[in-house]
Amino acid sequence: MSEENRRENEILESYRNRNQRRDDEPSILAEIFDFIKSVVISVIIVFLLTTFIVKPIRVDGSSMYPTLKDKQIGFSNILSLKIGGINRFDVVIVYVPQQEEYLVKRVIGLPGETISYRRDQLYINGFPIDEGFFDQDYVDEVKSKIKGNFTSDFPEFTLADDEYFLMGDNRPFSSDSRRFGPFKLSNIISKDAYIIFPFDQIHFIIQ
Repeated sequence: MSEENRRENEILESYRNRNQRRDDEPSILAEIFDFIKSVVISVIIVFLLTTFIVKPIRVDGSSMYPTLKDKQIGFSNILSLKIGGINRFDVVIVYVPQQEEYLVKRVIGLPGETISYRRDQLYINGFPIDEGFFDQDYVDEVKSKIKGNFTSDFPEFTLADDEYFLMGDNRPFSSDSRRFGPFKLSNIISKDAYIIFPFDQIHFIIQ
């Protein structure tokens, strides 16, 4: 091989090696673009999930005890609410405008119904309704301590066609429709509760 050919081959080989290194080294701009793209896609997915599918929840306080406990974390079902509607005794997430926060409560009264409580008995349109979701041992314990009814009496109250009466399961310690008044459907975000943390307290509340 002539000196000229050898020199030409060296130049070509050097050129190929430089191009190969360039191809192997990712561009900083490409990395930044990929990162931004991943973040945007993640934000869109989270937005779609939390707008149309599930609502993350964190229990704050004891108003739903012992059904739900303080600091429990999980999610509620937006899609189930939109498809199945709201039934009596569903556990729902409701937005409370007066406090600008979301609370977990239970549906007691439905639109158009007349509700009241007398001597710890729920009446709907004048008929007694059993609240079988209560932990009766806890109810009895609280009643013995407060020396009174678990649910304070209140007179008949008629809901409008778009109103729901919501209450916490821990009646003596719950701020609910007895304080805020009935809630409209537009304030109710999701229903059911799927508790996933703490891990030793995992359970689902589906009516």
